[in-house]
Amino acid sequence: MPSKSRAVLRADKKLISPSYTRSYDAVIERGRGAWLWDIDGRKYLDFTAGIAVAGVGHANPDVVRAVKSQADKILHNAGTDFYNKPGVDLAGELVKITPGKFPKKVFFTNSGTESVECAFKLSRWHSRKSRMISFLGSFHGRTYGSMTLSASKLTHRDHFAPLVPSVTHAPYAYCYRCPLGEEPGSCSMECLAYLEEQILGKIVPPDEVAAVVVEPVQGEGGYIVPPKKFLRGLQAICRKNGFLFVADEIQSGFCRTGKWFASEHFGIVPDIVTLAKGIAAGMPLGACVARADVMDWPPGAHASTFSGNPLSCQASLASIAYMRKHRLCQNAERLGNHTLKYLGDLQQEVELIGDVRGLGLMIGIELVRDRKTKEPAKKEASQVLNKCFKKGLMILSCGESTVRIMPPLVINREELDRGLEILSTVLKSLK
Repeated sequence: MPSKSRAVLRADKKLISPSYTRSYDAVIERGRGAWLWDIDGRKYLDFTAGIAVAGVGHANPDVVRAVKSQADKILHNAGTDFYNKPGVDLAGELVKITPGKFPKKVFFTNSGTESVECAFKLSRWHSRKSRMISFLGSFHGRTYGSMTLSASKLTHRDHFAPLVPSVTHAPYAYCYRCPLGEEPGSCSMECLAYLEEQILGKIVPPDEVAAVVVEPVQGEGGYIVPPKKFLRGLQAICRKNGFLFVADEIQSGFCRTGKWFASEHFGIVPDIVTLAKGIAAGMPLGACVARADVMDWPPGAHASTFSGNPLSCQASLASIAYMRKHRLCQNAERLGNHTLKYLGDLQQEVELIGDVRGLGLMIGIELVRDRKTKEPAKKEASQVLNKCFKKGLMILSCGESTVRIMPPLVINREELDRGLEILSTVLKSLK
């Protein structure tokens, strides 16, 4: 390891919380578009986008100009106590592009987990009900409410009990590994029947449920794309019982799946949407967008000192304008279809690939040691990350053994193919 990186890693080990997860010994100094450079000058093609954050690319010039311009005026005026034009302008954009043609209101946060906490509190306050339903395999954050809603890894919950009470987890439509033992060809959405008949019929009184919280495409759980009938059926259950329908679009939003939001692929219209990651090109920002008649709590019920920070709001406005101008939704759809075909062909050659799934440039490759038993290839997934890194490709995993592809949405076909060739070479070397 070069000396500059080694010195930073030693200091990091001494000074920084060990709770962070680090996949590579790379100290990133700068980026541009779909590329990253570390402090020792090594160059990497980025298939991570800072975990789906840098949708408009690293150091996007339009975003940088917007942030610099705002920084010359004012860095902070507490959104809790003062009015903020960049926040109002951004809220106007968010209510237009999020699903649903009805009046909405926005609460700004600084991160995804805060957006989920806002949705959690708002659901309980508005409904005057306490119970929440989430899903196995979900990830919504690491603060207490969002951590309680999550159910993807034990390490997120281990030794943090007691968690927030009255949260129940239902099976998600993970069709490659159906939690109820069904096969896709014969499935009648037994997971929805289980929710209605077992959970709502025997465990959780429906008249006590405030909301159902779901990722339209599960992120940390393995980049799992459910059938359309699952989410549509779930929405029908919510409507029938008077539950609020909360869509966590933190990782799947802002053109990542080929549409502004993943919900649009399924024809669902949430009552509340949680946002972050790709919202502001890397500036700390999140949002909870809700029906106006749902976000009806009084002053003081929920607030945050840094809510609607003007620098982050300007970054988001510039980012959304860039996505629209450069048709990044369409680029994600086009390149995503190309990637899925490429990986589908590769799957015919590489036995290690058990399943390929995704929407737009949110694509998962689930690795298994045996296609019949579907034993997760955890060791091999780790090897893929390390070998790709040594070849100049940064890529991450999720679930138990899924390699995920989520590059900046500004990536072009040549860059994408270069990364796919590296990934293909590595996977073939492990078969």
